[in-house]
Order: sequence, then structure tokens, then C-alpha cells
Amino acid sequence: MPAERMLPTPEAEDLIALTRELVRKELVPRAAPAEEAADFPREVFRLLGRAGLLGLPYPEQDGGGGQPYEVYLQVLEEIASVWASVAVGVSVHTLSCYPLAAFGSAGQRERLPEMLGGELLGGYALSEAQAGSDAGALTTRATAEGEHYRVNGTKMWITHGGEADFYVLFARTSDDGGRGISCFLTDGRMDGLSFGAPERKMGLTGSTTAQLVFDDARVPAARRLGTEGQGFPIALSALDSGRLGIAACAVGLAQGALDHAVSYAAQREQFGRPIIANQGLSFLLADMAAAVESARATYLEAARRKDRGLPFGRQASIAKLVATDAAMKVTVDAVQVLGGYGYTRDFPVERYMREAKVMQIFEGTNQIQRMVIGRHLAKDAAS
Repeated sequence: MPAERMLPTPEAEDLIALTRELVRKELVPRAAPAEEAADFPREVFRLLGRAGLLGLPYPEQDGGGGQPYEVYLQVLEEIASVWASVAVGVSVHTLSCYPLAAFGSAGQRERLPEMLGGELLGGYALSEAQAGSDAGALTTRATAEGEHYRVNGTKMWITHGGEADFYVLFARTSDDGGRGISCFLTDGRMDGLSFGAPERKMGLTGSTTAQLVFDDARVPAARRLGTEGQGFPIALSALDSGRLGIAACAVGLAQGALDHAVSYAAQREQFGRPIIANQGLSFLLADMAAAVESARATYLEAARRKDRGLPFGRQASIAKLVATDAAMKVTVDAVQVLGGYGYTRDFPVERYMREAKVMQIFEGTNQIQRMVIGRHLAKDAAS
């Protein structure tokens, strides 16, 4: 039961059709085995890159797809409806290309086509053990030494850690709080960079998450993006878009769970009729559908504001909050619809439920989103 979409152009309709075909043929058969074995699906990302799906919101002259965020996010949702690890990976890769696209010099931007084309995969190295949502508390340090920076410190919770071909690194270049952070584009393999063992996670087991350990790693000064000390504004400007990516992933996850629940309820018979005919169950499914479609409308509203150049930070936080809370509830209810079968790995809804939990945590916990929304409201009230 694919989601009904009102897309802005015939090209966007073709893109969604292509995505659905790739998802059906290439992702559906691989998802469950890869998640069961905790295998990182690197070849899937190359496949998506060759199909043009790894650089959709970036300009065509840079090697991207030239699509509005409204369309890119719906492609992401289609992927997440069957394989959240891959959808989150696409979102993280897209986020990792943003600092170069938005703040890189003309010479630096020459790398964009290979990054957006899918042969290279990116990671976003911001979080640390004591600096998750509080990005201004970073301790990883980059010390200028002639034409290089010497980097020391440890990054935590890095999606694609140890798998990525490049990382966007945020490191401290002075002790001036948030104004002392700079942004760098580093190679995925370099002297002085090592990786921790992959985290043993509840869900998204096909997505590798690991520490990055910098021990006197030398990063060329030419790889600094923007001016020294500009890293914090770069990180903040990227995070609003990243939150929309996670909102779309969460809606896709919820849509996938809803689809499985409806299909099961329509086929499963009790007392001589399909269980979907029972009012108690049909009302539960109706609430699930309402949650999915409401969350979709919320992230699309934020995306359309972004596409029109309007402020969208508050709307992005609202979308992330609403969509991920909805995904948690919908996936729990999907397990309930399937009963005992839902609790087994014979059906994907138990995996969807495990995967939904982290959606409420990364790209800023939902408690942080409430704080961001409240600050926007207070600022608006004072103006």
C-alpha cells in the first residue's frame, strides 16, 4: 500500500517510481538478512549513487540531482519504508556533503561530483562523549602547524564510522567556546585515524556506528571549510536539514509498519472473518494511518519552507519531534496488531519497532527539539 503523494513535477513522479522499483528489486530481498547479520551494505549505496539518489538536493552542476527538498525527502521516505539503515545512511551522506557545498571554496567544491555520485560515502563527525546536543562543548582539538592541522580527540556515535570515504570533522581550534570550532573535510583513511569497535545497538544493525579516534592526525589546512572558528554556525545550519532527513526516515519506517499491519489484518481470520473487520482493531489501524499522514504533512511543510528560502528551523524541529514520536507509537501498535507473530523475527515489524526508538534520539533528542521549539516561540514573542 504505497503512500499517496502529490508531487510537484512529472520528473519527481518518475523519480519516486524509480525509487520504488529499486526498493522492490534491490532492497527488499537484502534488508532482513543484512540486518540479521549486521552487515554494512556498502554496495547498496553505490547502487543508489549510480541511480542518482545520493545527491538529490544539490545542484546539477555540482553532480547532484537538482531536486527540491520536498522531493528528496519523499525519496528518503520510500527507502526507509523497507530499510531504515540505508535511508539513515543516505540522510547522513547528504548531510555530510552540505558543508562543502555551502561553505567550500571553488577549488574545494571540485570534489563534490565524486561525493554526490555515490562512489564516495560520507560521515558527519560532530558528537563526542560529553558533547552530543551541546556541540559547543567539543574537546577534539585541531592545532595549526604550518600547512596542516594536527588533530587529537575522539568522536562518538559516528554513522558510517570506519566505513566512510570522507568525514566532515568539527574540532576546536581555540578555547573561545562555540566560536572556537572549525570544520574540516578529512579522508576516511589517514595516518593517525583509527576506529573503535562498532557499537552493539538495539536496531539499525546494518548501519555501522563507531568511534573515530584522532591521534596526531594531520589534516591539510586546505581542507578547512569556511574560516577558522566558523564551524559552529556550519554545524547548526546543517542540523536543521538533517532533522528533516530523520523525520522523513521516521515517516517511512512508520508507513512500512502500517503497511505490514494492514496486510496482516486483512488476511488473518478469527471467528470467521478478517480481523480488520473488528472495530477495535480497525480503530487502532485508523489511528496509525492518521499518525503517519499527519507526520508526513508536517515534514513536507518544513521542506517547502526550506525550498522557498523561508526560515524553517522551528518547523524542522517540530517535524523531527512529531515524526519520530509517531514512528515509535505506530511501530509498537503494528507489533500489537500481529500479536505473537509480531514479536517474532519472521515478520519485520519487531525490527521496525527497535529501529524507531533511535529516531527519537539522534539528530538531537526529542527533549532537545522541544527546547529548540520553545526558544523559537520565546524569541518570536519578544520581537
